[in-house]
Amino acid sequence: MYVLDHHLHPWQIPIPTTMRHNASSALLGAFQGLKISPATTLRPSLASTVCRLSPPSASAVAHNVRLFSATATQAGNWLEPQIDRRKKMMKGRPRVATGGSTKGTTVIWGDYGLRMWDHHRRISAAQLKLAEDTIKRRLRGEKYRLYKRVACNVGVFVSGNEVRMGKGKGSFDHWACRVAVNQIVFEIKGNLHEQVIKDAFRLAGVKLPGQWELVRKGEPPVIGITKLTEGVTLETLMRPRKVLPAVEDAALPTSTVADSSSVAPPS
Repeated sequence: MYVLDHHLHPWQIPIPTTMRHNASSALLGAFQGLKISPATTLRPSLASTVCRLSPPSASAVAHNVRLFSATATQAGNWLEPQIDRRKKMMKGRPRVATGGSTKGTTVIWGDYGLRMWDHHRRISAAQLKLAEDTIKRRLRGEKYRLYKRVACNVGVFVSGNEVRMGKGKGSFDHWACRVAVNQIVFEIKGNLHEQVIKDAFRLAGVKLPGQWELVRKGEPPVIGITKLTEGVTLETLMRPRKVLPAVEDAALPTSTVADSSSVAPPS
């Protein structure tokens, strides 16, 4: 017989051994009595459901559609790539196309583009992010799509102030991208008025270094600093500007050629 103390909490009351044994036996019996009931009409079994599913016919599957993608996801974004920051990078120079390349100088996906026309330079990711936010703030509430044509994949390493020469390259400071002359950075596509897009690109160009201009889709490309307009074509640029006269190799007369055998050696 147990005498309960009224000052004890319910979880502090001792439980007899026989009660523990009876509770465990009842719980064990309940688990043993459990069994999987057969499938009913309201809840059919999984096997029957799977068997009734027929594979999709060839006509139902659209052509040129991949049911799954084996391509790895792109790491990082256009402002900060997934690159090891501890790996030092050289400063390098932007690509200036002068040998016949027009890559990146025309609008491809959008209707209007923002192009830099004064000089090639290196633009930081913070400046590009500020320009993007300026365009989105100006076009707030409009339906459009903004395309980025550059990627900040160049790491900039800077040494601290009052540091002597040497001692290594320095530590990582920020990401940047090399923008060549007449290269398009942003493109916009949407049901917008041209003046609205022009104003948005004007505000974005103020936030970026250099001189910028609005480019429409279909405008001619640029090679270096030369636009392919007014009869200027790629063939004319690759043609030499000055035609050199043909140099005829005149044969020397045989009388002037001295025979090495007849010349006496110096005394």
